[in-house]
Amino acid sequence: MCGIVAYIGHREAFDIVVKGLKRLEYRGYDSAGVALMNGDLRIYKSQGKVSDLEAISEGKDKSGSTGMGHTRWATHGAPNNENAHPHLSQSGDISIIHNGIIENYVTLKEGLIQRGHSFISDTDTEVLVHLIEDIMEHSKLSFVDAVRSALKQVVGAYAIVILSKNHPEHLIAARKGSPLVVGIGEERGEYFFASDATPIVEYTKKVIYLKDNEIAIVENQEMIIKNIENVVQAPYIQELELNLEQLEKGGYPHFMLKEIYEQPKSIFDSFRGRFNSATSEFHMRSIEEYGDKLKDIKRLILLGCGTSWHAGLVAEYLFEDFARLPVEVEYASEFRYRNPVLYSDDLVLAISQSGETADTLAAMDLAKRKSATVFGVCNVVGSSIPRLSDAGAYTHAGPEIGVASTKAFTSQVTVLTLLALGIARLRGTMNIKAIASVMRELEQIPEKVEKALKLNDEIIVLSEKYKNAQNFLFLGRGYNFPVALEGALKLKEISYIHAEGYPAAEMKHGPIALIDENMPVVVVATNSEHYEKVVSNIQEVKARKGIVIALVTEGNTSLNDLVDHVLEVPETIEYLSPLVNTIPLQLLSYHIAVMRDCNVDQPRNLAKSVTVE
Repeated sequence: MCGIVAYIGHREAFDIVVKGLKRLEYRGYDSAGVALMNGDLRIYKSQGKVSDLEAISEGKDKSGSTGMGHTRWATHGAPNNENAHPHLSQSGDISIIHNGIIENYVTLKEGLIQRGHSFISDTDTEVLVHLIEDIMEHSKLSFVDAVRSALKQVVGAYAIVILSKNHPEHLIAARKGSPLVVGIGEERGEYFFASDATPIVEYTKKVIYLKDNEIAIVENQEMIIKNIENVVQAPYIQELELNLEQLEKGGYPHFMLKEIYEQPKSIFDSFRGRFNSATSEFHMRSIEEYGDKLKDIKRLILLGCGTSWHAGLVAEYLFEDFARLPVEVEYASEFRYRNPVLYSDDLVLAISQSGETADTLAAMDLAKRKSATVFGVCNVVGSSIPRLSDAGAYTHAGPEIGVASTKAFTSQVTVLTLLALGIARLRGTMNIKAIASVMRELEQIPEKVEKALKLNDEIIVLSEKYKNAQNFLFLGRGYNFPVALEGALKLKEISYIHAEGYPAAEMKHGPIALIDENMPVVVVATNSEHYEKVVSNIQEVKARKGIVIALVTEGNTSLNDLVDHVLEVPETIEYLSPLVNTIPLQLLSYHIAVMRDCNVDQPRNLAKSVTVE
C-alpha cells in the first residue's frame, strides 16, 4: 500500500522522485523519504506527507542523478521518522524502500541480532536490508547475488528498490506480490521505477510490468531482468494509455469530486464498443473466447473487498436474474481461510480497481489451484489480477486518485452488467429482445447520471444541515441494498461519521433501536417492485421520530408529506438503478466531509491500493 518511486539516468533525481511521490500519495501518507546518490548516499525523511519531506530537505544537498523515494502506509511500527523509509543496512552503505510485508521478519531479525546487528526501526523492511548486507559479508557474494539470496529467504510480499554507495552504477528492483512498473526513458541509461504508472507517464510511454520473482538490475546504464533463480527474462514492453491531464484535478477542488463528475464518461467508456443494441451481439474477448466454458458453468463466485465487494453484490442480482446462475459473493479477505468448496465448472470472478489487492490475488490463486475458471474485472492495465486471470474485462474508468472509490464502482457495475447479459445470451436464459432492451437503456445511463449530478446544489444544502450528525443509517432493497451499503461506506470513510447500510426489511431486526430524532436515515425509494414495502419501512422510521432523506424517482411526489427531504433521480429500469442512485450518495458524502474539514482525497488510515493482507 506504500508508494515507491526511483530514478536512474542523467537528470537530477530529487525533483522526479518527489513529484512522483505526490502522485502516489494516495497509496500512503504516514511518512515519506528519499535517498540520493552522488558519490555518497544521502537520506532525508519525515513523518507526515510529502510536503513535510520537502520542508525538511529545503536547503540541503539534493544533487544526484540516482535516487529513490517512498510514501508510507504503516504496517509494522508507528508512523514516525524512525520507521519512515528509506532504511539503511548496519554499515549504512545500502539503502532500501519497500512495499509489502515480510512475514518471517521476526525470525530473520533474531538471527541477525545474534550476529551483532542492531536495529533503529520497528519495521520488517529494515530487517531485509540488514540481511542483504549480512549475506554479502559472510558469503562473499556480489551485491546482486546477495539480493537474490536474501529474497529466497523471505516469506511474504515485496516490491523493493535498493541502492548501495559502494556500487553507484547499480540500481536493483524486485517484486513478489506487490506491484512495480519500470519506465524506459528516451535516453540510454534512463529508467524510472514506481508502484504504478502515474509517476512515469510524464517522462515515457514505454513500460515493463515486473512479474513475481523478477529482479530488474541496472548496471552501467543497461538494464537486465532476471528471475530469482538468475535466469534472464525477456520483458514485454507496453505502451501506456495514460495521459498527464488525467492525473490533474482539472479545476476541481478535490480528485474525488472530479471523479464523481467523470462518471458519465467513465460509464460510457466501460461499455463503448462492447455490444450492439440493434443485434444484441457482444464484442468482449472473454465472452467470445470462453463461450463454451461460460455456457456450462454451474456456479458463479464473486470476490471483492470494500467497494468492489458492493459491486459484486449488485452483480449477484444481475447474474441471477439474467443468467439464472447460482451466485455467491465472498469477501476476498475471508475466502481462502474458509477452505472453500470449489469445482472445475465454477467461475470465480475477481473484482478490483487497482488489480493489486493482496487478499483478492490470494483468493484467485486458491481458486486456480482448485481448477476453477478465474476471470477478473479490473481498472488498471497490466496489473496483477488481469495477469493471473484466465480472461475478464477492463473497466476503462481511467485513473482514480481519490482514495474513496466512486467512478470505479459504477464502471465495475457497468462491466458486470455486460458480462451477465453476455452469459445469459450464451445460456439461452434471456431472449434477444430482452437483452436488447437492457442494452438500449444502458446506452442512456451516462445522460441520466449527468442529470443526477445536477442535484449537487440541493445536496450542498442538505449536507450543511446534517454535517454534525453522529450517526447515519442507509436503507435499500433488492438491487439498491448494495447501494445503501456503498452510501454508508462512502460517508464513514471520508467524513468519519459512523454510518451503516442495511436491507430495509432488516431494520426492524435490530437497527430500529437506534432511531430517534437525531438519526438521519437515507432511504433508496426509487421505483421498483419493492417500492410499497420500502414506503412501509419509511413509515416505521417516522413513527420513531427518525429523520428521513428519501431518494425517489423523478416525478414521484407521494412521499413529500411523509419524509423530511426528497432527492429526485432520473427514472431507469431497476436492473440499472444502482448506476444512477449511487450518484447523490457520493455527493452527500463528499460535501459533508468537506464541511467537516476532512481530507476527502486522503482520508485518515486509508490507502487506495491495499497490497498487504
